[in-house]
Amino acid sequence: MTYSVAVSGASGYAGGEILRILAAHPDVQIRTVTAHSNAGQPLIQHQPHLRSLAHFSLQPSTPEVLAGHDIVFLALPHGQSGSFTDALADTPLVIDAGADHRLESVADWDRFYGGDFHDPWTYGVPELLVGGRKQREHLAGATRIAAPGCNASAVSLSLAPGVAAGVIDPSDIVSVLAVGPSGAGRSLKTNLLASEILGSANPYAVGGTHRHIPEIRQALAAARASEDRADVGGFGDDHPTHGGFSDRGHADDGIRISFTPVLVPMSRGILATSTAPIAKGATDADIRAAWEAAYGDETFVQLLPAGQFPRAADVLGANTALIGLAIDRPANRVVVVAALDNLVKGTAGAAIQSMNIALGLPEATALTVNGTAP
Repeated sequence: MTYSVAVSGASGYAGGEILRILAAHPDVQIRTVTAHSNAGQPLIQHQPHLRSLAHFSLQPSTPEVLAGHDIVFLALPHGQSGSFTDALADTPLVIDAGADHRLESVADWDRFYGGDFHDPWTYGVPELLVGGRKQREHLAGATRIAAPGCNASAVSLSLAPGVAAGVIDPSDIVSVLAVGPSGAGRSLKTNLLASEILGSANPYAVGGTHRHIPEIRQALAAARASEDRADVGGFGDDHPTHGGFSDRGHADDGIRISFTPVLVPMSRGILATSTAPIAKGATDADIRAAWEAAYGDETFVQLLPAGQFPRAADVLGANTALIGLAIDRPANRVVVVAALDNLVKGTAGAAIQSMNIALGLPEATALTVNGTAP
């Protein structure tokens, strides 16, 4: 079977990356690409690297244009995807690359985003530990998927094994991330101009204000949940059960994170360094075993050998997250360094990997573990 696909926000970075990957997918046919202010213009004018899609023109991002497809990807600014939910009720599979359907806590949404709250969808990080299982179990057969925030995936995948195994204390997490500006989207912003970024490193959203913080806490709370609680409704299932995971992410969950992203002069990529106290009684072998058990059989999340740490350049263009682990006994902390491409594993790749699982296709279809170099 070949699935017809529409991609909204096709003139942006996330939409363009979704299209780049889908163009090589044997089971889908890209039928429609849409945009807002760029509607009516050739796709190739905004995505000149997508030569195989040069015949497409950008149509308006309206429910009427997006309806009638098997799969719709919403690569829209935060706060806009939710308005399409009801209009696309008959679409078999909708995948949101924005934040509108990620959070389960209304209070967190109001604090970090504001505007109308929309019900959470199945979270699109297949490798994430949830109650002793993997999130991919909840993605199988899903009809509504929320692709993750790129920074949130980097930190959550870094620390979930330690939280789930009880070998780290999640009440004192510190994460500092070097990030490329493509994660902020394609809109013209003074602080993202080359003259502002080149030759500099610029912190932003300092002091607990970054919008991915509640998403990280939600994911780590899911990793810590018991298997019994995971059975209540999964992590952001299509029809979440109140009293299941919908109570996660509140200030009393015992998860505390100091999160500081820093813009650096690389167009794409994330290098996240996260640390947390070692739990009482956890041995070095226990700590290493937690990450090995979590990712030893995974294709796209790989734990590096002891003493090795990734570079952001190692994962560019790949759907791979590379993780290095260190145990700092003098400081009594575990140090996890993760690298991923914010536009692939952090967004579009995660969305398409989740799509493959939802449709029962081989999970790695159209996705690669190989980056580009130099």
